[in-house]
Amino acid sequence: MDFSLSSEQETIRDAIAKICERFDDQYWLEKDTHGDFPYDFHQALAKDGWLGICIPEEYGGSGLGITEAAIMMQTISRSGAGLSGASAVHMNIFGLNPVVQFGTEEQKQRMLPPLVQGIEKACFAVTEPNTGLNTTQLKVKAERQGDHYVLSGAKVWISTAQVAEKMLILARTTPLEEVTKHTEGLSLFYTTLDRDFVRVQEIDKMGRKCVDSNELFIDNLKVPVEDRIGEEGKGFTYILHGMNAERILIAAEAVGLGHAAIARATNYANERVVFGRPIGKNQAVQHPLAASWMALEAANLMMYNAASLYDKGLPAGAQANAAKYLAGEAGFKACETAVMTHGGFGYAKEYHVERYLREILIPRIAPISPQLVLCYIAERVLGLPKSY
Repeated sequence: MDFSLSSEQETIRDAIAKICERFDDQYWLEKDTHGDFPYDFHQALAKDGWLGICIPEEYGGSGLGITEAAIMMQTISRSGAGLSGASAVHMNIFGLNPVVQFGTEEQKQRMLPPLVQGIEKACFAVTEPNTGLNTTQLKVKAERQGDHYVLSGAKVWISTAQVAEKMLILARTTPLEEVTKHTEGLSLFYTTLDRDFVRVQEIDKMGRKCVDSNELFIDNLKVPVEDRIGEEGKGFTYILHGMNAERILIAAEAVGLGHAAIARATNYANERVVFGRPIGKNQAVQHPLAASWMALEAANLMMYNAASLYDKGLPAGAQANAAKYLAGEAGFKACETAVMTHGGFGYAKEYHVERYLREILIPRIAPISPQLVLCYIAERVLGLPKSY
């Protein structure tokens, strides 16, 4: 069993790191302070072809696996870009997986190249205000009217909708009371985010200011039938195909940000002199940092295990969920420890670790809560009765 990166994977890591060097801590501090989507960072990755790392080569991508994508996203996060940088391109990596897997040839040719080239940006519109993670209960309606559907309803926590030209949206085409299984009746569309019929309202939030989160209010949006992915009513199944990939990527990002925090705290502990000695000589400072490093590395191994299974086409649900949980918890502890290592200066924005602490809450909360991960493992792995 080989845990080392291949030469190709090392090349990916080094190439991404080189791009990230052009966007230093001051860049991300300004983005965190003033907002504004990091267009130049997004375009730098697009220029070198990285936005399509998992997209097949015939559509302009690199045709690589989720393992390579995880290396890319972890490198971005670890550079100090954190979730601000990772979230700016996150949708490109896993979001259009349903199009790759279930779209027609015409759809792939039409939808994938603009995303890879950075010409179009997309948002992922699934969550709704009153359903949360109970996806099968979605209420946004899509009514068939001849050669198009008419969509109406609301979505929430939709990232990048302020700047996106397209959206991947899950909507109900058959009323819930008319389906035989609760997973049926939902259809998936990849279509234009027409702002004449979709009001996008930004949510003012704790962190990651430069990558917007939004509520969408959809009122009679016309969507051509040719923008439906796969069969009508099978959208939930298509969405599931990408969920494990998203958990793996968010785990990689959490580990990356945790390591960025530990690196900053370690440097500070070596330089900060109190009572005539570096604070890094004190075991009360050393031990939390060492424990955080170990927890991050353990979570990273679970993440790579999940990625390996996913790329081989093997069941990876338990490992992907476990990786997301472990990385979220380890990343949070690392960022908290980094703030505490800095003492009062940890609360100052110029030292960056307070931003890390705010951003690391994202992979703890999203795309699934730690509590529901525990429920999943209890039910699906341990065989305990469903509790919700």
